[in-house]
Amino acid sequence: MKTLLLITATLASGIAYAEGELPDRQTELPAVEKPQDNKYLVPRDLVDIPAGEFGDKVKLGYSLFVDSQQMRGTFVGNEQNCVNCHMQAGMKANAAPLWGAYMAYPAYRKKNDKVNSYAERIQGCFTYSMNGLPPAVGSKEMVALTAYSYWLAMGGILDKNGMQDTPVPEIGDADLQVGGKAESFPLPEELLSKYPIDDRSKLAGRGYPKIDNPEQEPSIARGEKVYQTSCQTCHGQNGEGIKGADGRSYLPPLWGENSFNWGAGMHRVNTAAYFIYENMPLGKSQQLSIQDAWDVAAFVNSHERPQDPRYKGDVAGNAKRYHNHQGYYGKEVDGHVLGSKAYPSGKKVIHEH
Repeated sequence: MKTLLLITATLASGIAYAEGELPDRQTELPAVEKPQDNKYLVPRDLVDIPAGEFGDKVKLGYSLFVDSQQMRGTFVGNEQNCVNCHMQAGMKANAAPLWGAYMAYPAYRKKNDKVNSYAERIQGCFTYSMNGLPPAVGSKEMVALTAYSYWLAMGGILDKNGMQDTPVPEIGDADLQVGGKAESFPLPEELLSKYPIDDRSKLAGRGYPKIDNPEQEPSIARGEKVYQTSCQTCHGQNGEGIKGADGRSYLPPLWGENSFNWGAGMHRVNTAAYFIYENMPLGKSQQLSIQDAWDVAAFVNSHERPQDPRYKGDVAGNAKRYHNHQGYYGKEVDGHVLGSKAYPSGKKVIHEH
Protein backbone atom coordinates (compact mmCIF):
# COMPACT_ATOMS: atom_id res chain seq x y z
CA MET A 1 0.00 0.00 0.00
CA LYS A 2 2.84 2.39 0.87
CA THR A 3 4.44 1.83 -2.53
CA LEU A 4 1.13 2.30 -4.31
CA LEU A 5 0.55 5.61 -2.52
CA LEU A 6 4.04 6.79 -3.47
CA ILE A 7 3.52 5.89 -7.12
CA THR A 8 0.12 7.60 -7.18
CA ALA A 9 1.47 10.73 -5.53
CA THR A 10 4.49 11.08 -7.79
CA LEU A 11 2.58 10.48 -11.01
CA ALA A 12 -0.17 12.88 -9.97
CA SER A 13 2.39 15.54 -9.20
CA GLY A 14 3.85 15.08 -12.68
CA ILE A 15 0.47 15.91 -14.22
CA ALA A 16 0.23 19.00 -12.01
CA TYR A 17 3.70 20.09 -13.09
CA ALA A 18 2.81 19.87 -16.74
CA GLU A 19 -0.27 22.05 -16.20
CA GLY A 20 0.83 24.45 -13.46
CA GLU A 21 3.50 27.00 -12.67
CA LEU A 22 7.08 25.88 -13.19
CA PRO A 23 9.09 25.28 -10.04
CA ASP A 24 12.87 25.44 -10.01
CA ARG A 25 13.05 21.83 -11.08
CA GLN A 26 16.38 21.84 -12.92
CA THR A 27 18.38 21.40 -9.74
CA GLU A 28 22.14 21.24 -9.80
CA LEU A 29 23.48 17.81 -10.66
CA PRO A 30 25.36 16.15 -7.81
CA ALA A 31 29.03 17.09 -7.69
CA VAL A 32 31.09 14.73 -5.56
CA GLU A 33 34.69 13.71 -5.27
CA LYS A 34 35.77 11.29 -7.99
CA PRO A 35 36.49 7.84 -6.54
CA GLN A 36 39.93 6.45 -7.18
CA ASP A 37 39.01 2.78 -7.55
CA ASN A 38 36.87 3.40 -10.67
CA LYS A 39 34.51 0.57 -9.71
CA TYR A 40 31.63 2.01 -11.67
CA LEU A 41 28.44 0.30 -12.67
CA VAL A 42 28.62 -0.89 -16.28
CA PRO A 43 25.28 -1.29 -18.10
CA ARG A 44 24.56 -4.27 -20.30
CA ASP A 45 25.27 -4.13 -24.00
CA LEU A 46 22.45 -2.88 -26.21
CA VAL A 47 22.34 -6.21 -28.03
CA ASP A 48 21.05 -7.72 -24.78
CA ILE A 49 17.82 -5.72 -24.88
CA PRO A 50 15.12 -8.39 -24.96
CA ALA A 51 12.60 -8.92 -27.69
CA GLY A 52 8.96 -8.19 -26.99
CA GLU A 53 6.86 -5.29 -25.71
CA PHE A 54 9.18 -4.33 -22.85
CA GLY A 55 12.27 -4.50 -25.06
CA ASP A 56 10.52 -2.30 -27.62
CA LYS A 57 10.02 0.37 -24.95
CA VAL A 58 13.70 0.22 -24.02
CA LYS A 59 14.76 0.48 -27.67
CA LEU A 60 12.47 3.44 -28.26
CA GLY A 61 13.89 5.13 -25.17
CA TYR A 62 17.41 4.63 -26.49
CA SER A 63 16.42 6.05 -29.87
CA LEU A 64 14.79 9.14 -28.35
CA PHE A 65 17.76 9.67 -26.06
CA VAL A 66 20.51 9.62 -28.69
CA ASP A 67 18.41 11.34 -31.38
CA SER A 68 16.16 13.69 -29.47
CA GLN A 69 15.71 15.80 -32.59
CA GLN A 70 13.02 13.38 -33.74
CA MET A 71 10.91 15.10 -31.06
CA ARG A 72 11.68 18.59 -32.41
CA GLY A 73 8.55 20.69 -32.59
CA THR A 74 6.62 18.54 -30.14
CA PHE A 75 8.76 18.27 -26.99
CA VAL A 76 12.14 19.65 -28.10
CA GLY A 77 12.56 23.33 -28.98
CA ASN A 78 16.29 23.56 -29.71
CA GLU A 79 19.08 21.62 -31.42
CA GLN A 80 20.14 19.56 -28.42
CA ASN A 81 20.06 15.82 -27.87
CA CYS A 82 19.92 14.20 -24.44
CA VAL A 83 23.21 12.46 -25.18
CA ASN A 84 25.04 15.81 -25.41
CA CYS A 85 25.13 16.09 -21.60
CA HIS A 86 24.68 12.40 -20.68
CA MET A 87 27.41 10.89 -22.77
CA GLN A 88 27.82 7.49 -24.43
CA ALA A 89 24.07 7.03 -24.65
CA GLY A 90 23.68 7.83 -20.97
CA MET A 91 26.07 5.08 -19.90
CA LYS A 92 29.31 6.98 -19.19
CA ALA A 93 30.30 7.30 -15.55
CA ASN A 94 31.01 10.88 -14.44
CA ALA A 95 28.89 12.26 -17.28
CA ALA A 96 25.55 12.25 -15.44
CA PRO A 97 24.73 8.64 -16.45
CA LEU A 98 21.10 7.60 -16.60
CA TRP A 99 21.73 4.65 -14.30
CA GLY A 100 22.89 7.02 -11.57
CA ALA A 101 19.99 9.41 -12.04
CA TYR A 102 17.39 6.65 -12.10
CA MET A 103 18.57 5.27 -8.78
CA ALA A 104 18.30 8.72 -7.13
CA TYR A 105 14.51 9.02 -7.58
CA PRO A 106 11.89 9.42 -6.22
CA ALA A 107 13.32 12.11 -4.00
CA TYR A 108 11.86 14.76 -1.74
CA ARG A 109 12.79 18.30 -2.72
CA LYS A 110 12.44 21.11 -0.21
CA LYS A 111 12.19 23.67 -2.99
CA ASN A 112 8.77 22.47 -4.11
CA ASP A 113 7.96 20.61 -0.89
CA LYS A 114 7.02 17.25 -2.36
CA VAL A 115 8.39 13.96 -3.61
CA ASN A 116 9.52 14.05 -7.23
CA SER A 117 9.51 10.99 -9.45
CA TYR A 118 12.13 10.15 -12.04
CA ALA A 119 9.59 11.06 -14.74
CA GLU A 120 9.31 14.54 -13.26
CA ARG A 121 13.08 14.93 -13.38
CA ILE A 122 12.98 14.10 -17.08
CA GLN A 123 10.21 16.65 -17.55
CA GLY A 124 12.57 19.25 -16.12
CA CYS A 125 15.19 18.34 -18.72
CA PHE A 126 12.72 18.91 -21.54
CA THR A 127 11.62 22.24 -20.09
CA TYR A 128 15.09 23.65 -19.55
CA SER A 129 17.88 21.76 -21.31
CA MET A 130 15.78 20.96 -24.38
CA ASN A 131 13.98 24.35 -24.27
CA GLY A 132 10.70 22.62 -25.04
CA LEU A 133 7.58 21.18 -23.48
CA PRO A 134 7.70 18.02 -21.34
CA PRO A 135 6.01 14.83 -22.47
CA ALA A 136 3.21 13.85 -20.13
CA VAL A 137 3.58 11.18 -17.50
CA GLY A 138 2.31 7.97 -19.08
CA SER A 139 3.03 9.08 -22.65
CA LYS A 140 4.86 6.62 -24.87
CA GLU A 141 7.90 8.92 -24.89
CA MET A 142 8.07 9.17 -21.10
CA VAL A 143 7.54 5.46 -20.61
CA ALA A 144 10.25 4.72 -23.17
CA LEU A 145 12.84 7.06 -21.65
CA THR A 146 12.22 5.72 -18.15
CA ALA A 147 12.30 2.12 -19.42
CA TYR A 148 15.69 2.71 -21.02
CA SER A 149 17.03 4.27 -17.80
CA TYR A 150 15.65 1.42 -15.71
CA TRP A 151 17.17 -1.18 -18.02
CA LEU A 152 20.61 0.45 -17.80
CA ALA A 153 20.45 0.65 -14.01
CA MET A 154 19.04 -2.78 -13.25
CA GLY A 155 21.19 -4.61 -15.78
CA GLY A 156 24.31 -2.91 -14.47
CA ILE A 157 23.49 -3.76 -10.87
CA LEU A 158 22.82 -7.40 -11.69
CA ASP A 159 26.07 -7.76 -13.65
CA LYS A 160 28.12 -5.99 -11.00
CA ASN A 161 26.97 -8.61 -8.53
CA GLY A 162 27.71 -11.67 -10.65
CA MET A 163 24.14 -12.15 -11.89
CA GLN A 164 24.84 -11.82 -15.60
CA ASP A 165 22.45 -14.65 -16.46
CA THR A 166 19.55 -13.05 -14.58
CA PRO A 167 17.23 -11.18 -16.97
CA VAL A 168 16.18 -7.64 -16.13
CA PRO A 169 12.70 -7.94 -14.56
CA GLU A 170 9.99 -6.49 -16.76
CA ILE A 171 7.86 -4.06 -14.76
CA GLY A 172 4.79 -1.96 -15.50
CA ASP A 173 4.73 1.57 -16.87
CA ALA A 174 3.76 3.16 -13.56
CA ASP A 175 6.68 1.61 -11.70
CA LEU A 176 9.11 2.47 -14.51
CA GLN A 177 8.37 6.18 -14.13
CA VAL A 178 8.88 6.31 -10.36
CA GLY A 179 12.61 5.52 -10.24
CA GLY A 180 14.94 3.11 -8.47
CA LYS A 181 14.86 4.66 -5.02
CA ALA A 182 11.54 3.05 -4.20
CA GLU A 183 10.27 -0.11 -2.56
CA SER A 184 8.75 -1.10 -5.89
CA PHE A 185 12.20 -1.37 -7.52
CA PRO A 186 12.50 -5.15 -8.07
CA LEU A 187 15.94 -5.89 -6.67
CA PRO A 188 16.62 -9.57 -6.04
CA GLU A 189 16.21 -10.32 -2.34
CA GLU A 190 19.89 -11.14 -1.91
CA LEU A 191 20.83 -7.60 -3.04
CA LEU A 192 18.43 -5.63 -0.85
CA SER A 193 20.90 -5.28 2.01
CA LYS A 194 23.64 -4.19 -0.39
CA TYR A 195 21.48 -1.45 -1.91
CA PRO A 196 19.35 0.05 0.89
CA ILE A 197 16.96 2.67 -0.39
CA ASP A 198 18.78 5.61 1.19
CA ASP A 199 22.11 4.62 -0.43
CA ARG A 200 20.88 4.09 -3.98
CA SER A 201 21.38 7.74 -4.89
CA LYS A 202 25.08 7.49 -4.02
CA LEU A 203 26.35 5.26 -6.83
CA ALA A 204 29.94 6.08 -7.80
CA GLY A 205 30.12 7.95 -11.10
CA ARG A 206 26.80 9.77 -10.80
CA GLY A 207 26.68 13.43 -11.83
CA TYR A 208 29.87 15.26 -12.74
CA PRO A 209 32.95 15.01 -10.49
CA LYS A 210 33.64 18.12 -8.47
CA ILE A 211 36.90 19.88 -9.27
CA ASP A 212 38.92 22.37 -7.26
CA ASN A 213 38.12 26.04 -7.41
CA PRO A 214 40.34 27.92 -9.87
CA GLU A 215 43.40 29.73 -8.62
CA GLN A 216 42.14 32.86 -10.36
CA GLU A 217 38.59 34.14 -10.74
CA PRO A 218 37.07 32.65 -13.93
CA SER A 219 37.83 34.95 -16.85
CA ILE A 220 35.59 35.37 -19.89
CA ALA A 221 38.51 36.80 -21.86
CA ARG A 222 40.82 33.88 -21.09
CA GLY A 223 37.94 31.50 -21.69
CA GLU A 224 37.47 32.85 -25.20
CA LYS A 225 41.04 31.88 -26.04
CA VAL A 226 40.50 28.38 -24.63
CA TYR A 227 37.33 28.09 -26.68
CA GLN A 228 39.10 29.08 -29.88
CA THR A 229 41.87 26.52 -29.43
CA SER A 230 39.98 23.59 -27.87
CA CYS A 231 36.23 23.91 -28.56
CA GLN A 232 35.58 25.90 -31.72
CA THR A 233 36.26 23.03 -34.14
CA CYS A 234 33.23 21.12 -32.89
CA HIS A 235 30.96 23.87 -31.60
CA GLY A 236 31.50 26.58 -34.21
CA GLN A 237 33.05 30.02 -34.17
CA ASN A 238 29.94 31.54 -32.63
CA GLY A 239 28.81 28.60 -30.53
CA GLU A 240 26.30 27.56 -33.19
CA GLY A 241 27.33 23.89 -33.32
CA ILE A 242 27.92 21.83 -36.45
CA LYS A 243 25.08 20.89 -38.79
CA GLY A 244 24.92 18.20 -41.44
CA ALA A 245 23.67 18.58 -44.99
CA ASP A 246 20.15 17.85 -43.74
CA GLY A 247 20.26 20.93 -41.52
CA ARG A 248 20.29 19.00 -38.25
CA SER A 249 22.90 19.65 -35.59
CA TYR A 250 25.30 16.80 -34.92
CA LEU A 251 27.49 18.73 -32.50
CA PRO A 252 25.43 20.95 -30.21
CA PRO A 253 25.16 24.73 -30.05
CA LEU A 254 26.51 26.12 -26.78
CA TRP A 255 24.70 29.46 -26.86
CA GLY A 256 22.21 31.30 -29.04
CA GLU A 257 18.61 30.48 -29.90
CA ASN A 258 19.18 26.73 -30.36
CA SER A 259 21.05 26.07 -27.14
CA PHE A 260 19.81 25.15 -23.65
CA ASN A 261 17.93 27.97 -21.95
CA TRP A 262 18.67 30.16 -18.95
CA GLY A 263 16.94 27.71 -16.63
CA ALA A 264 19.10 24.70 -17.54
CA GLY A 265 21.65 23.44 -15.05
CA MET A 266 24.47 23.76 -17.59
CA HIS A 267 24.21 27.57 -17.59
CA ARG A 268 25.79 27.51 -14.13
CA VAL A 269 29.51 28.17 -14.51
CA ASN A 270 30.48 25.58 -11.91
CA THR A 271 28.34 22.81 -13.44
CA ALA A 272 29.72 23.53 -16.90
CA ALA A 273 33.28 23.58 -15.55
CA TYR A 274 32.84 20.17 -13.87
CA PHE A 275 31.41 18.69 -17.07
CA ILE A 276 34.03 20.23 -19.33
CA TYR A 277 37.02 19.22 -17.22
CA GLU A 278 35.92 15.58 -17.02
CA ASN A 279 34.47 15.05 -20.49
CA MET A 280 35.76 17.62 -22.98
CA PRO A 281 37.09 17.93 -25.61
CA LEU A 282 35.09 15.04 -27.02
CA GLY A 283 37.30 11.96 -27.06
CA LYS A 284 39.67 13.60 -24.54
CA SER A 285 42.38 14.40 -27.06
CA GLN A 286 43.76 16.72 -24.41
CA GLN A 287 43.22 17.41 -20.72
CA LEU A 288 42.28 21.00 -19.98
CA SER A 289 43.66 22.49 -16.82
CA ILE A 290 41.28 23.26 -13.99
CA GLN A 291 41.71 26.96 -14.67
CA ASP A 292 40.98 26.50 -18.39
CA ALA A 293 37.81 24.54 -17.60
CA TRP A 294 36.50 27.31 -15.36
CA ASP A 295 37.48 30.02 -17.83
CA VAL A 296 35.87 28.42 -20.87
CA ALA A 297 32.75 27.64 -18.84
CA ALA A 298 32.54 31.33 -18.00
CA PHE A 299 32.97 32.29 -21.66
CA VAL A 300 30.31 29.88 -22.93
CA ASN A 301 27.81 31.03 -20.33
CA SER A 302 28.41 34.73 -20.91
CA HIS A 303 26.26 34.73 -24.07
CA GLU A 304 22.53 35.08 -24.58
CA ARG A 305 20.44 31.96 -24.93
CA PRO A 306 16.70 31.19 -24.68
CA GLN A 307 14.86 32.77 -21.80
CA ASP A 308 14.33 31.08 -18.45
CA PRO A 309 10.79 29.60 -18.73
CA ARG A 310 10.00 30.95 -15.26
CA TYR A 311 10.54 34.53 -16.46
CA LYS A 312 7.58 36.83 -15.69
CA GLY A 313 8.80 40.00 -17.39
CA ASP A 314 11.42 41.10 -14.85
CA VAL A 315 14.98 39.85 -15.37
CA ALA A 316 16.23 41.26 -12.06
CA GLY A 317 13.35 39.69 -10.16
CA ASN A 318 13.80 36.36 -11.89
CA ALA A 319 17.54 36.42 -11.19
CA LYS A 320 16.92 37.15 -7.51
CA ARG A 321 14.42 34.33 -7.17
CA TYR A 322 16.07 31.58 -9.19
CA HIS A 323 19.68 32.47 -9.96
CA ASN A 324 21.55 32.76 -6.70
CA HIS A 325 24.42 30.67 -7.98
CA GLN A 326 27.50 30.87 -10.20
CA GLY A 327 26.02 32.22 -13.41
CA TYR A 328 25.63 35.39 -15.45
CA TYR A 329 21.86 35.65 -15.82
CA GLY A 330 20.76 39.14 -14.79
CA LYS A 331 24.36 40.39 -14.71
CA GLU A 332 25.99 42.89 -17.03
CA VAL A 333 28.60 41.57 -19.47
CA ASP A 334 30.15 43.94 -22.01
CA GLY A 335 27.45 46.52 -21.35
CA HIS A 336 24.58 44.04 -21.77
CA VAL A 337 22.42 42.54 -19.03
CA LEU A 338 22.18 38.86 -19.85
CA GLY A 339 18.61 37.66 -20.03
CA SER A 340 17.31 41.03 -21.23
CA LYS A 341 17.56 40.01 -24.90
CA ALA A 342 17.05 36.28 -24.48
CA TYR A 343 15.58 34.17 -27.24
CA PRO A 344 12.09 32.62 -26.93
CA SER A 345 11.65 29.50 -24.85
CA GLY A 346 9.23 26.67 -24.25
CA LYS A 347 5.70 26.88 -25.57
CA LYS A 348 6.41 29.82 -27.86
CA VAL A 349 9.27 27.99 -29.58
CA ILE A 350 7.26 24.79 -30.02
CA HIS A 351 4.29 26.64 -31.47
CA GLU A 352 6.47 28.65 -33.86
CA HIS A 353 8.23 25.49 -35.02
